[in-house]
Amino acid sequence: MNRLGDALRAWRDRLDPAEVGLPNGARRRVPGLRRAELAMIAGISVEYVVRLEQGRVATPSAQVCSALARALRLSDDEHAHLLRLAGHTADPGRIPRLIPAGVYRIMDQLAAQPVAVYDAIWQLLYGNPLFAATFGESAVGDAEDSNVLVSQFLAELPRVRQSPSEREAFEASLIADLRATTSRYPDDPDVEALVAKLGRSSRFRELWSRGAVGGHESAHKRVAHPEVGDIALLSNVLTLEDHLRLVVFTPQPGTDARSKLDLLGAVGLQNMSAALE
Repeated sequence: MNRLGDALRAWRDRLDPAEVGLPNGARRRVPGLRRAELAMIAGISVEYVVRLEQGRVATPSAQVCSALARALRLSDDEHAHLLRLAGHTADPGRIPRLIPAGVYRIMDQLAAQPVAVYDAIWQLLYGNPLFAATFGESAVGDAEDSNVLVSQFLAELPRVRQSPSEREAFEASLIADLRATTSRYPDDPDVEALVAKLGRSSRFRELWSRGAVGGHESAHKRVAHPEVGDIALLSNVLTLEDHLRLVVFTPQPGTDARSKLDLLGAVGLQNMSAALE
């Protein structure tokens, strides 16, 4: 029985294309969204949507689930149901990964800024279109390794640049934040697995050995964008209910980052319009 695939098809079939800004022309043979349309809105491949609906994906990531919930206009209860069907249990001892509808509404009002939501171990759950355009596909891919800590210590995002002092402060802050999370969710196997994975990094082991506990609140970053050049950003972290992290990236004062973000936003809208034609 493919309960996840059945649910996705039912939600896709019930959604009026006009609700998501798509033409509802006479050529449609069935109601609802086509698979290709759902894939485009959610920012995943059509092939992946097909595999999900056919039950050929064992455990889609929480990030993919959030993107699908957003694209399908699911309620909070339906989003929670989707997460459970995908294997992300609602055990009180596990890290919550449900993004409330109210948070999406807040992000809609921040569309002019790159915005992302992470869980308590800095796994990306959702990034808005400008976030994807700014940081690139490697930052928002389907993989479970769309994780700030993994990227920082084991892979590193190719577009992000930091000075040595910025990097040191950023990493120390992240590790102190992670240690706080280990006491909040001591029985979550994902936390233990992440710490073990990060242990492959000597930088992580050195910072972890300090035993610092704290929270990550802000950072300076320079994004080396292949089309618009360097974008100097300041990230601010708002900790929400269930220790979700809403991260808003704003231009550093005295730079041309604002105009470059506006350009990326305009280009993204043009690409979306072209895809709908």
